[in-house]
Amino acid sequence: MEWKLFANLKEVVGQSEVAVDVQPGATFGDALDALLESHPELADEVLNDDGELRDHIRVLHNGDNPFVSAEGRDTELEAGDELALFPPVSGG
Repeated sequence: MEWKLFANLKEVVGQSEVAVDVQPGATFGDALDALLESHPELADEVLNDDGELRDHIRVLHNGDNPFVSAEGRDTELEAGDELALFPPVSGG
């Protein structure tokens, strides 16, 4: 699976796309854990002191927030799924 990172999260890692070693049938939580395991420098940016996603961090699974439209961390992944992680974006 591959994560797309945006804004300061991309800067922290130094690249906009990161492949993680999870297979179809794994969960969104597995993919997030694999991302943070391979890039621990992201943990302070995306997790709060309780190890949960910070309120301002947005995640997408195939264009939808898995915590709203699916099973959250337990959302099952399929081959070709698109994963994204980003902070809120503002502009004008």
